[in-house]
Amino acid sequence: MTDTAATKRGRLTELLFYFLRLGVLGFGGPVALVGQMEREVVADRGWLTKEQMREAIAICQSMPGPLAIQVGIYIGYLRGGFWGAWIGGWAFILPNFLIVAALGALYVRLGDLKPVTAIFYGVSPAVIALILHSCYRLAKLGMEDKLQWAIAAACLVVTVILQAEVALLFIGAGLVGILYYGNLFRRPPPASLSLALPAALPLVAPAASGSTLGKLLLFFLKAGSLTFGSGLVIVPFLEQGVVAQYGWLDQRQFLIAVAVGMISPGPVVITATFVGYLVAGFWGSVVATVGIFFPSFILVLVVAPLLARYGSNPNVQGFVRGAYAAAIGTILGACILLGRIAIGDWLTALIGVVSLAVLFRWKIHNALLIAATAVIGLFAYPLLQPAWVMLK
Repeated sequence: MTDTAATKRGRLTELLFYFLRLGVLGFGGPVALVGQMEREVVADRGWLTKEQMREAIAICQSMPGPLAIQVGIYIGYLRGGFWGAWIGGWAFILPNFLIVAALGALYVRLGDLKPVTAIFYGVSPAVIALILHSCYRLAKLGMEDKLQWAIAAACLVVTVILQAEVALLFIGAGLVGILYYGNLFRRPPPASLSLALPAALPLVAPAASGSTLGKLLLFFLKAGSLTFGSGLVIVPFLEQGVVAQYGWLDQRQFLIAVAVGMISPGPVVITATFVGYLVAGFWGSVVATVGIFFPSFILVLVVAPLLARYGSNPNVQGFVRGAYAAAIGTILGACILLGRIAIGDWLTALIGVVSLAVLFRWKIHNALLIAATAVIGLFAYPLLQPAWVMLK
């Protein structure tokens, strides 16, 4: 019993330090972070098998909420149980929260963060390269046949045309996977078939209260509950609420918030922390951060035990394979949409191409690539003065 308790404490400590480190050094957005976790957790540390990691990505992608955090919470659950999920998840979030809240305080104190625009200019095309490279790794991990590629292609086209990820794409792709890979027509579907479907249904937040902190909490709970897939997809949802509906920020302030979310380590949805600080100070940043991430813990902790119990069911596996293919397609579609914002002249195009070539040629750390392109942006932006950066 003592050995078991010591082993559990050791695993929780490992999770704490691993996710604190990932929160500090993990750059490149949700797909890059998931790719980094896949490399380190599966290949380097051996905490999960390839099959477990593939299931984690597909299940988390099929649920509302930020992908990278949910995969981290899921890894924490598989490695350390209930407390592993909470410790790993909040350890992943904490460094991002502290960095972005500090930037929010600096912005409020100084009135502007002009260097952020220059950094955004250099870093954004590198982020596109990180997403593409990580998507390539994820495709190698879980794309196995022509049907999955057909699902991915269809989801890519729909994402680009509608300029948003559509929640029903993941549900529909999962159902196609059940029909093709499962045994739905050979016997009545078992009760476990339903485990992925309720998880994908959005949580409905109650109407906002009169206080600013109450409105912030309920708005970000809704954002964390209703937006599917990568953190990049949450940007239009936030813009509609923060700028158009509540008028908390103007368009430029919101774009700076997005830039801060992109250049800081960790998930892109940490933008919520910056928005919260600008709206209501430190406690606003706390409320917004808790609101945006809390639904992910609940969803993963509800689904993970069911998956551990029924994951070998062929219909569940079929849903996972279909949803995984949808994830690849929608991520590539989001990458195309984001590229329209990130690449607007010859230099950003060059940064994107060189960054992608470097990532495929050498095992360069994401943080080093981000730092190098940030320096390029700081020097090049004042010289070129590209007006499109904050306008696209």
